[in-house]
Formats: sequence, structure tokens, C-alpha cells
Amino acid sequence: QVQLVESGGRLVQAGDSLRLSCAAAGRTLNNYFMGWFRQAPGPEREFVAAISPNADITIYADSVKGRFTISRDNDKNTVDLQMNSLKPEDTAVYYCAVKMNYHYSATSPENYGYWGQGTQVTVSS
Repeated sequence: QVQLVESGGRLVQAGDSLRLSCAAAGRTLNNYFMGWFRQAPGPEREFVAAISPNADITIYADSVKGRFTISRDNDKNTVDLQMNSLKPEDTAVYYCAVKMNYHYSATSPENYGYWGQGTQVTVSS
């Protein structure tokens, strides 16, 4: 069993920066891709970023490329998302998740097996 806990979400102004953190407990996640997704009001959970087990591969959604940076600390079992130049359209609940198979697509939420409870990010204009 894996527990993921996100933190760092809050209300900010457009143009501000914010750093989200995801702490994992119950299993070492050094061998797994980790991802961040977000969900605005509605049924769709949108891919944001993913990082390979040793951080040599990072993948970003086009909407955040150049503004967001995903990183991980395998010693601490954490994954962070640095978000810069925030826009109102970045407003959402942000979730971290564990991808269960290395070879499956990192951008599809269906390929992730463990999820945190989410942290709310609100960007005002």
C-alpha cells in the first residue's frame, strides 16, 4: 500500500510562483515513474508532468512547458512541481500519482495506480 500526500497548494496571483510537493509513504518509489495531474471542475483529469525513476526523463504537457519543472528526491521519497508564471487557467486540484508500468504511456491517468488526495491551486487574475 502506498500513501501519497500532496501539499503546497494555495491562492496566488497571476504571474506568481508556487511549489507543490508530494510525499510518499508505505513503499519506496525509486523504481517508478511519478506524475502530476490536475483537474479543474469537470470529469477530465489532465496530465501535467512526469519524471522517470532516476530523473533522466521528464515529460510536460504543452500547456505548462517552460513554466513548470518536475523534480524528485529518491532519498526522501518525494516529488515536487515548481510552477512559475502561473495563469488563471492553471487553477485546479493537483494530484501526484505513481505509474505502475515503466513502458506504458506517462500521460494517461489510466496507467497510474496510486493517487494522492490532491491540493488546490487557485490563480486569480
